[in-house]
Formats: sequence, C-alpha cells, structure tokens
Amino acid sequence: MNNKVKPALIGGVLLGLLSVIPFVNALNICCCAWAIIGGMLASYLYVKNSPVPASTGDGAVIGAIAGAIGAVISIILGIPISYAMGPTMRNLLLNLIAKNLDRAQAEALRAQLEASGDSIVPVIVNALILAVLLFVFAVIGGLIGVALFEKRKGSPLPPPPPVTGGPGFAA
Repeated sequence: MNNKVKPALIGGVLLGLLSVIPFVNALNICCCAWAIIGGMLASYLYVKNSPVPASTGDGAVIGAIAGAIGAVISIILGIPISYAMGPTMRNLLLNLIAKNLDRAQAEALRAQLEASGDSIVPVIVNALILAVLLFVFAVIGGLIGVALFEKRKGSPLPPPPPVTGGPGFAA
C-alpha cells in the first residue's frame, strides 16, 4: 500500500466515523475539530514512517486523501443516522429551548419545527455541506500536522562547485 494512503485511510476513517456518531459529532462545532484531528493523525503517521522529511505538500495531499475518505464515510453513514435521529434531536432541542423561552415563543418554535416535517432533502444537503467542510479542514489538519511533527531538516544543499579559471584566479 502506498506510504501516503495507509496513514490517510486511518485518519479518514477516524474523522468520518467520529463525525457521524450522535453527540460525539458535536466536537465538529469547534471548527470541524474531528476533521483537523483526522488530518493531523494522518500526517503524524506519515511523518513517523517516512524515510525522508515530509513537506507541506505531503501534508496537504495526505490531509486531502483523509478528508475525501472521511467525507465519503460521513455521507454513507451520516445520512441514515441523521434521518433516524432527526425526531429525537428535534425533541431534545425543543425541551432545551422551552426552558429558556416564554410559553408563546416556545410554542411558535415547536410549530415551526413540526411544520418542517421529516423531509430527507435537508438531511442530504447538510451531509453534503459537512462533507465539503470535512475535506477542507482535513487538508488544514494535514498541513498543521506536518508543521508540528516533522522535526527533520530537508536534505542539505550540495556544496558549491569549485571555482576554476576566470578573472582574479590564482593558480
């Protein structure tokens, strides 16, 4: 397996799964934290096993691969989970808001949420938006990971060629 694919696969599966598990996925509210962590994990694993120093380009590629894998997992698993959890989450939200609003506002919000129904279209749109965000933030995580974990210096520059002949040359 390509030395970039295996770390990206591990980071992508982690970010994809953690982004769709109910309540665990709440950490994505903080700048898509699972995506950044997945990209950073992928770049860490790459840096750890790479025989040569990793560049920022390597971090971006690894983060992109991890983000694409995580986005696919998020779409495949996230849509059914979100659709199944929709009524539960809506009731939880209503109960939390009802405690902080007066009765008329809470009832208006309840009527508005119930009028939206259980359509799958918003679930699919949200999943696609999340997939794009996971991809972008995983690339950022890959870049951050290489900057944090790559401590080796690049290959040293070759010595300059010897000077031969020309003005001021003394043999």
